Amino acid sequence: MGYKFTTITTNKKLLKRIMANHKSAIKRIRQAETRRLRNRYYAKTMRNAVRNLRKETDKAVAAEAYKRVTAMLDKLAGKNVISKNKAANLKSKLAKHVNKLEA
Repeated sequence: MGYKFTTITTNKKLLKRIMANHKSAIKRIRQAETRRLRNRYYAKTMRNAVRNLRKETDKAVAAEAYKRVTAMLDKLAGKNVISKNKAANLKSKLAKHVNKLEA
């Protein structure tokens, strides 16, 4: 069960190596891989946005960035890319950071 699929195409030889025997199971494997890569991209984008906000020293710019980052966190939490608690914890910490900055 420690299989990692990087690319899954409709190539018959490649599909032979997959343990699934049903068409629907093979499709689910393809879908899961696509979703995993998409979630990975959005999670990385979110981490970069949080990192850039934490580096910010100007309060006005940080406040504007905070709005965008919180919207992104809520959207990702709604799609279960990250958990709702993680989103809430990040928003709380980032709000403290923005409020601590001097104008």
